[in-house]
Amino acid sequence: MSEVQCLILAGGLATRMRPLTERIPKALIPVAGRAFVDHQLDWLAGHGVTEVVLSIGYRGDEIRAHVGDQTAGGLRVRYVDEGSNLRGTAGALRLALDEGVLEERFLVTYGDSFLPIDFGVVFRAFADGGAPALMTVFRNDGRWDRSNVIFEDGRVVLYDKQRRGRPAADFAYIDYGLSALERRVIADEIPAGTKADLAELFFALSRRGDLAGFEVQERFYEIGSPEGLEDFTGWLRKGG
Repeated sequence: MSEVQCLILAGGLATRMRPLTERIPKALIPVAGRAFVDHQLDWLAGHGVTEVVLSIGYRGDEIRAHVGDQTAGGLRVRYVDEGSNLRGTAGALRLALDEGVLEERFLVTYGDSFLPIDFGVVFRAFADGGAPALMTVFRNDGRWDRSNVIFEDGRVVLYDKQRRGRPAADFAYIDYGLSALERRVIADEIPAGTKADLAELFFALSRRGDLAGFEVQERFYEIGSPEGLEDFTGWLRKGG
């Protein structure tokens, strides 16, 4: 299989996890005796990813010192550091582009998400599909967060966090937290040096018919909230 790059957005302030994140970045929150990022990177190394780009910002030096440039599983790790000038989720991708670290096709996920799926399978589906972007989606029906995707026939007909212009009942799916993009999308759509949000980019791509969808069956886990951390810890203790 070809090289598979995954960029992890791990630069945020994690205000919902204070006071814990006043002392450590969210990626280093301990879960079942290990830093969260270690669980995440181990999973990626075992499920199709060959290189990770960690997009860091808040307390980023601590993440870099903890992870280093290669994991025990052989995963290569590179860094893009926003420092204190956080640019938003899409702005962070533009910085990675400007620093020359993005591959022609890449995956992107979040530094507080644990997604128990095969990342390599998603990447292959994207590479074979022909669309400039792909979003993994999960049939949520409002269970774990507010559904924000209309998904039909392998395509994200509409991604909209605000659910503008369509009845709420139409949104049965949710953004699962793993997407794939062609590098040129970032070059064409996100101006250099600006603050920008992936939610708006995916909204625009879906409206244009340029956002493929990949449905997954396993629920997602996250540590961006105390409830999410408790949920993920319970999953690990049951054997993950």
